[in-house]
Amino acid sequence: MSTPGVIVVTGASRGLGAAIARTLAADGRPVAVNYRRGRDAAHGVVEDIRASGGEAEAFAADVVDEDEVSRLFSDIEDRLGPVTAVVANATGPQPSAAVDELTWRAHLDQLEFFVKSPTLLVQAALPAMRAAGGGRVVMIGSDMTARALPRASAYVAAKTAQIGLTKVWAKELGPLGITVNLVEPGWIPVERHAGADTTTYAAEVPMGRMGTPDDVAAMVSHLVSDAGGFVTGQQITVNGGHVL
Repeated sequence: MSTPGVIVVTGASRGLGAAIARTLAADGRPVAVNYRRGRDAAHGVVEDIRASGGEAEAFAADVVDEDEVSRLFSDIEDRLGPVTAVVANATGPQPSAAVDELTWRAHLDQLEFFVKSPTLLVQAALPAMRAAGGGRVVMIGSDMTARALPRASAYVAAKTAQIGLTKVWAKELGPLGITVNLVEPGWIPVERHAGADTTTYAAEVPMGRMGTPDDVAAMVSHLVSDAGGFVTGQQITVNGGHVL
């Protein structure tokens, strides 16, 4: 893409993040593979990328912590170069709770992953994006904002907040050449879903199959590329039409 620089993918040691990191590296961009736990898995992603001719490094950091995010970006710049694209994918536990069991701490836990972390990441990336004359921000949301399943109040509230962030930041940062978009996957089975029965869900999907991590990675790839340079402020669902 015309704006050079590194892409950081948070929560990239496995699942969607790992697939996104591999795809973006295959596109020819240096990729910072962030992880909090799973050091060996993160380094395995880096090894896969390098074996395919790409450039990547693994970086440990808790992306809901201000000091660690600051250190993360300093380390990335020292080892790979300035960050001009952010893919905010990191997540955490998503406990199920009925409304009468819901606590404020449960809300805060989700807001830290899905509101605080993207805010810290964008703030840390802005100096390099300004210097480069542009950049890309992609948040990984969820189609749960449309499905609104019971017992998911805290998760859905925080993921819905990302829709607002996307729209406001797109307007605020557009004059700087920075696009901001939200990719909302449906249920994409990854390692943690091993053994889950997908039959009922897949039968409800108009495309007739479950999505794959590569489906999500392909959309992120488009949004951070030159071809996605006039797409901003969008909430893009990747779920085979499941919530139509």
